[in-house]
Amino acid sequence: MSSESPDADPGDVRAAQVTNARIEDEMEQSYIDYAMSVIAGRALPDVRDGLKPVHRRILFAMNEAGVTSNSAHRKSSSVVGETMGDYHPHGDSAIYDTLARMAQDFSMRYPLVDGQGNFGSVDGDPPAAMRYTEARMAPIAEELMADIERDTVDFQANYDDRLEEPEVLPAAFPNLLVNGSSGIAVGMSTNIPPHNLGEVVDATVELIETPDATVEDLMEHVKGPDFPTGANIVGRNAVHKAYKTGRGRIRVRAEFEVHEEEGRIVISELPFQQNKSRLVERIAEDVNEGAIEGIRDLRDESDRDGIRIVVELKRDAMAEVVKNQLLESHLERTFGVINLALVDGSPQVLDLKQTLEHYVDHRREVVRRRSEHELAEREERAHILEGRLKALDNVDSVVETIQDSDDRDAAKAALESTFEFTEAQAAHIVRMQLGSLTSMETAEIEEEYEEVNARIERLETILSDLGELDQVIVDELQEIKDEYDDERRTSFIEDAGDVTHEDLIPEEECVVVMSEDDYIKRMSLDTFRAQNRGGKGIIGTGLKEGDRVSSVFAANSHDYLLVFTNQGQIYELKTYEIPEMSRTARGKSAVNLLDLDDGEEIESVVNTEDLDDDEYLTMVTRGGYIKRTAVDEFGNIRSTGIRAIRLEDGDELVDVEVTDGDADIVIGSRNGMAIRFAESEARAMGRTARGVIGIDLREGDAVAGVAAIDDEYHNWVLTVTENGYGKRSDIDEYRPQSRNGKGLVDIKTGDRNGQVVAIEAVTHSDHLVAMSADGQIMRTRVEEVSTVSRNTKGVIVMNLDPDDEVASVDIVPESVHAAADADAEADDE
Repeated sequence: MSSESPDADPGDVRAAQVTNARIEDEMEQSYIDYAMSVIAGRALPDVRDGLKPVHRRILFAMNEAGVTSNSAHRKSSSVVGETMGDYHPHGDSAIYDTLARMAQDFSMRYPLVDGQGNFGSVDGDPPAAMRYTEARMAPIAEELMADIERDTVDFQANYDDRLEEPEVLPAAFPNLLVNGSSGIAVGMSTNIPPHNLGEVVDATVELIETPDATVEDLMEHVKGPDFPTGANIVGRNAVHKAYKTGRGRIRVRAEFEVHEEEGRIVISELPFQQNKSRLVERIAEDVNEGAIEGIRDLRDESDRDGIRIVVELKRDAMAEVVKNQLLESHLERTFGVINLALVDGSPQVLDLKQTLEHYVDHRREVVRRRSEHELAEREERAHILEGRLKALDNVDSVVETIQDSDDRDAAKAALESTFEFTEAQAAHIVRMQLGSLTSMETAEIEEEYEEVNARIERLETILSDLGELDQVIVDELQEIKDEYDDERRTSFIEDAGDVTHEDLIPEEECVVVMSEDDYIKRMSLDTFRAQNRGGKGIIGTGLKEGDRVSSVFAANSHDYLLVFTNQGQIYELKTYEIPEMSRTARGKSAVNLLDLDDGEEIESVVNTEDLDDDEYLTMVTRGGYIKRTAVDEFGNIRSTGIRAIRLEDGDELVDVEVTDGDADIVIGSRNGMAIRFAESEARAMGRTARGVIGIDLREGDAVAGVAAIDDEYHNWVLTVTENGYGKRSDIDEYRPQSRNGKGLVDIKTGDRNGQVVAIEAVTHSDHLVAMSADGQIMRTRVEEVSTVSRNTKGVIVMNLDPDDEVASVDIVPESVHAAADADAEADDE
């Protein structure tokens, strides 16, 4: 005011300092500032450590106060007071609620706080007052704090600039996924489910070792959420969507058993965050109001060992009906996944891979900074040890120099000038005690110096080689997994429902046709009556111009099929999901059923009804490779398919057979060669392996198919060529050889026969279904095909039009075609 005129009106001066603003603009900006404060400062977790500020501040305050897993428990009020006074000035009730939740084993998959006292229950009971409970850090919480004192993360001033707090914790494991998070911000919310630590660690390691791994690859490890209260996830599609998009709605069903003989239903696990006491009350209310019938008593027999809710049924009640009523209203909840977290201070919805990528980037930064910090310390120590060793080499002169000096400063100056010690070395030598001049002390210093130099070399390698740095992260993650991993609690169940769509589909034997343009349909097998060899067959499908048939196979309408494509992918498909159409219909685009890529075609189909856990899927490729993989490796097949075999560039999967480990394999080539060897010569491998060479192909040749021979069942090897010719040859004519040989001549190919289309192991009762590229289909008895020796041309099997050729062949066993023929005869009558 001193600069203003003495005669100025004070009111005018104040008015001149006021800035006019539109109230809408001011409110909008103020609200945005408030919203961002809530989003970044309270409601959303950081993607790197999975913690909100209040969680991070509580753990940091406990760590600073020494309330670790090795210390005695501390009153919760003390922890809350220190957190509120130093780092989080938002009220003690909010801090204590957070502290209590971190101690609840029914809220956190891996609790971060070790609580002592009443911290609440699944009945919704609140924790006791903070003055009655005690807490300390859980051991796994210390893994989040590990190395925080080694300049691994940035610090920021606390709310009153007295102290510093970390912006993020080092987080030695991916806590965001492991413990999940939930919160409501302004205009957005997050709801991340907890997961099994071992699965998340395995996925993280996979991403580090294979950076181009897809979400589907990571889901091979992360099966789905793993809730602390167990229960069951209904179906897998919602889980897959949540991991791919960051959003999804997962149905979680209680674990229960129906005891029909005893007339009771026992509930042992509840969906995550479901209030047990309120559940029992609601069931009782529905029984009293008549919404649920058949229940005569309801008891909560839960104790510290677990949940046990007993539903006693009336004598005439149907247990399945009561179960369905409970499922519909009480025993199933939806968990809405919103994988929203802060990335560089901004909220982002992340898929599974992005979440882990951000964590891996964080850990790389932590390990890099930690290594740099330790390297500086080690180099400083090495420098001091070099000075000590140099002093010991000149011990008499050094002692004499120190004795001749007037004081310590003079002694240090003399050492620096006389022996060229650095200032730090000279200061250390002056402080040395005479006892450190013994020969034993000298040996210890030399040993320590070697160790320090070795560690320096290791740290420099880590800092200069990303692969070495990543290996450190992998090793540390594996150590945490070994220490804290446990069994999965949440299981997966299929959504059976009361009456499924499958129950409404009549069970019948079908023929499924697939074209090169990916049109697919199914028809009843009895549409195609068995004919004599050499027939033309009947039209089996209508094709658009330029399209051709690529494959045909027989299956039951209720079968679950494993569908293998030429690109080495495997899909799971229910036969009844394939649209049923007439013989002349084109079919439906397969992209509506299978997530096929451009150029991807179905090459082989395996019926899961034929599979046992101790069997193998044996695959062969166009280039002659063979691979056996155990059936149980294909337990969880996503809707987008999974990899069945790794293919070399230009190679394709051709055929798949089910084998038991003791069968013989016959691989047939397009140019008529065949090789027989024991399947044990191709050792069992994992899904993503390439396999080994099964047949040594001549130039220009390629594999046509594979047959698995059971000596007690099969009589012949059947070979069919593209021009419609074929033959049966006795199995004994294919003498066993070693794998990776050129084989023997199986059938003569050439202008008349064309190249081989299929090779099959057959018995006298089998039927052959052959389909031409132009859509003709013919079914005939295998016995109609003449038995001739190996290395012959064979006989006509299917009469083809000019420019047509056999596209696909399938073998229908007696049990299947007999059932279809019986149904057809019944229809005729």
